[in-house]
Amino acid sequence: MIYSVHGKLIAKEPAMAVVECGGVGYACRTTLHTLGQVGNLGETILLYTAMSVREDAVELFGFSTQQELQCFQLLTSVSGVGPKAALSILSDLTPDQFLLTVASGDSKALTRAKGIGAKSAQRIVMELKDKIAGGNVGEAIEALVTLGYTQSEVAPIVAKLDPSLSSSDLIRLALQEFGKQRNF
Repeated sequence: MIYSVHGKLIAKEPAMAVVECGGVGYACRTTLHTLGQVGNLGETILLYTAMSVREDAVELFGFSTQQELQCFQLLTSVSGVGPKAALSILSDLTPDQFLLTVASGDSKALTRAKGIGAKSAQRIVMELKDKIAGGNVGEAIEALVTLGYTQSEVAPIVAKLDPSLSSSDLIRLALQEFGKQRNF
């Protein structure tokens, strides 16, 4: 397995970055988010990778952060979700937004990604929610919903906050933001 590629960016296409390492150009399928992060042609970049081996193809997928790679791996672990669907979701949502969407159970937000229907979105949320929601973000969302806010009110506010904060800090900052919104 190839853990990462580090070298000169020699081509950027929709959904693909080509990185030259030791004279070999590695074509990495990727997200729009990563394409926006990697920089310009000729620059030295690092992509964290996942390899997919099928009967008819061997493909390399590259990501600008380990968090995005981990989200890709989570998505492809869901039955019926392949690499193409995972890239579509991660092109539409940043890793933090994706994790928040799943933790809050907002399957509708996943359907905005190209090729993701309601059933697939519900399956993703159902299979991944327990793996993701146990963290501070999940606890904060549950607490805010218990206080009477809806998930659709809570999700965009919490998505803007640093997910590494404690659940109590996330709740406090979200409540402060709700207070600011109501004062206007």
